[in-house]
Amino acid sequence: MLNENIKNLRKSKGLSQEELAIKLNVVRQTVSKWENGGSLS
Repeated sequence: MLNENIKNLRKSKGLSQEELAIKLNVVRQTVSKWENGGSLS
């Protein structure tokens, strides 16, 4: 699933949710929602 891919890729790159959020210009809560299978919009 996409949420698992996001989490695995983030961890493989050694990024925290906060660091990934900054790179994608979103808030950390958005990354958390993606990883937990929440809305992907």
